[in-house]
Amino acid sequence: MQSKELISDIFPAININEIGERALVRMDFFKISHIPLTDDNENYLGLISENEIYDFDLLNKPIASYKNVIGRPFVFEDQHIYDTINIFSKLNISVVPVLSKKKKYIGAVCLNDIVKYLGKLTATENSGAVFIIEFNIHDYSMSQIAQIIESNDAKILSFYLYSDKNSTKLEATIKINTGDFSPIRQTFERYGYHIKAAYTEIDKINELLEERYDEFMNYLNI
Repeated sequence: MQSKELISDIFPAININEIGERALVRMDFFKISHIPLTDDNENYLGLISENEIYDFDLLNKPIASYKNVIGRPFVFEDQHIYDTINIFSKLNISVVPVLSKKKKYIGAVCLNDIVKYLGKLTATENSGAVFIIEFNIHDYSMSQIAQIIESNDAKILSFYLYSDKNSTKLEATIKINTGDFSPIRQTFERYGYHIKAAYTEIDKINELLEERYDEFMNYLNI
């Protein structure tokens, strides 16, 4: 998916000649802490935070009077959405501006847009069991994992790998399109996989997905 596909239709930039208070009103309305700045020709000039507006006394002054260097993070419209997630992660910002190939501002991706995208990516709206298997890094075989699941007449809806840099183990969180996990568990165990956890009830699945969401937000340092 390209970054332009997640641009918020209603999210505005603000002209750099506006006063800081106008920027804060928009930030409060959209529940964000940063806003893109543009000139009269829709050229992207940078991103300013609410803290900068307060710290440099810009409430009743044009933002253009801010003489410090303004950060200028952005992605091009045809960059993959993973590049956008990477910027969120590195810079701890609430929006990522998106530019056209001609470097014109065309919109922004908000953190909420990323959360919704991940919800679709992980098939949270589909019913089915969720389970976690643990194995050594050198034993990882996506084809074997898929073969085990499909040999039991099930399909993978989402697949998430987690690794701890201090461990030689991998965890795979897998969602399938059936709630009957018992035969799949037996097959995995027969192949020597360790089933770390399994969730077949909706409350437990939601609990797991909430944990994974929290992990992602911690990864973004929000």
